[in-house]
Amino acid sequence: MTATLPGLSLTDLRYPQAAENDVIVRGHAAGFTPEELSWAGTWTDRGGRDRTPSVPGHEVSGVVAELGYGTTGVTVGQRVFGLADWTRNGTLAEYVAIEARNLAPLPAGGEHAVAAGAVISGLRAWQALFDDAHLLAGQTLLIHGAARGVGSVAVQLARQVGSRVIGTGHGADIDRALDLGVDEFVDLEVDRLEDVGEADVVFDVIGGDILKRSTALVRAGGTLVTIAEPPTIQPENGRAIFFVAEADRSQLAELAQRLRDRRLTSNVGAVRPLAEAPAAFGPDAPRVSGKTIIQVTEGW
Repeated sequence: MTATLPGLSLTDLRYPQAAENDVIVRGHAAGFTPEELSWAGTWTDRGGRDRTPSVPGHEVSGVVAELGYGTTGVTVGQRVFGLADWTRNGTLAEYVAIEARNLAPLPAGGEHAVAAGAVISGLRAWQALFDDAHLLAGQTLLIHGAARGVGSVAVQLARQVGSRVIGTGHGADIDRALDLGVDEFVDLEVDRLEDVGEADVVFDVIGGDILKRSTALVRAGGTLVTIAEPPTIQPENGRAIFFVAEADRSQLAELAQRLRDRRLTSNVGAVRPLAEAPAAFGPDAPRVSGKTIIQVTEGW
């Protein structure tokens, strides 16, 4: 049984076909980002052709059920987690076809719900800080939305490399942000953003006016990285980058190890069965602090 769009309804679909270098994963837990509904890839294939109805969700944790022709690096029965292709059927299904390179082993003891919930937020934070901004010990990092999914991972990763972290958000977020390890918190509803001073790296997950105002906060030679929207203004003596997270096996493996060692904390707020997926993400869904994960397979 799968969730299909529009309207997040439940239906029966055929067992997926494994292409060359694919893996069929029997999903145990899956993540869904509501913003997917506005992504072109949710509705079209790589050639831009319509593929509705489509299965949403791109984060998965489960067990390898089948290998496609030529697939190496994973074995049937192995516990894995990772990121499904943006332009193929996704993970809110009992079985999903994924390129093997987009998966990493899930260590023994790793919880499927925690792993699925860390895929996109973890990859976004890692790639923003280390691949794009090249964050170093002793540098100052400003994170917008520091207590939320992506921001919370970024705070923890930055602290682990020895950076000074300034977090922003709403007043209700301050306690969680401080618990995560921010050195300073800026309440965007009360405090002046411009008073925080300059930062070597600014990581934006909000966009809009906050993104535009943040360009003036980038120190000479610094970097602004955003996942919200392409920046229209460049820092005077720095650079601004927009990126879309990509699957990376080594980064996923590192995130899994840090979760297992409890160097990273989970942002999972609720776990709901697949049958409740339409209600969990519908307009009348109850507000949850943290990410809602779908339990795809019972008894795990």
